[in-house]
Amino acid sequence: MNTKLTTLLQLADPALPIGGFNHSGGLETFVQQGVVDNAGRLKEYVAVQLEQNWAYNDGAYVSLAYDAAQAGDFERLAEIDRHAVAAKAPREIREASLKLGVRLLKIFARRETAAIVQRFQTGMAHQEAHGCYPVTFGLIAAVLQQNKADALAAFYYNAAAGAVTNGVKLIPLSQMDGQDILFDLHEAIARAVAASLNPDPEWLGAACAAADIRAMQHERLYTRLYMS
Repeated sequence: MNTKLTTLLQLADPALPIGGFNHSGGLETFVQQGVVDNAGRLKEYVAVQLEQNWAYNDGAYVSLAYDAAQAGDFERLAEIDRHAVAAKAPREIREASLKLGVRLLKIFARRETAAIVQRFQTGMAHQEAHGCYPVTFGLIAAVLQQNKADALAAFYYNAAAGAVTNGVKLIPLSQMDGQDILFDLHEAIARAVAASLNPDPEWLGAACAAADIRAMQHERLYTRLYMS
């Protein structure tokens, strides 16, 4: 049995008790404003997030954190972590990433005793690092000796599946619509993986203004199902 595969599946499992299902990443605002109101637009929204946002933000930080963790370089890991936090302009998105990252690390640090994991935990305790979700994901994937491309694919699939699930509930759509959208997103996920295997520093943290604005507006929605 390939235990590395099962470990990666657990790392990227949407059912992990870290609270990811509580956050829409601003999608709720898009739905309430009527911008995302059917299956076609939900698919377009997630594809754009994959290729024009996450590939240069969270996915890129997963990739860079993976490299730093493999090298055992805490200073580089902490630098990436600070950059990732600073790139998250919307308050709710920033706070969500920190909560998810801390909870993810808590789950896996109990079993993974690699020196870089222990050093990162110590750095967080001394406020040398924040522990945002994509950096923590990249760190754990590296110490678990996962293939980098596989880890990125799992990360993007988790993000896409979460967005589709939220959209299905919010619009609403049928569960079959959601599965059809995920089938259609396979190529977009592959392109996002290719774009973030070796991130271009010039594009790191590239803003996706529409998503950031909707995430900020989410704080003031009259009714909300999600925390972000």
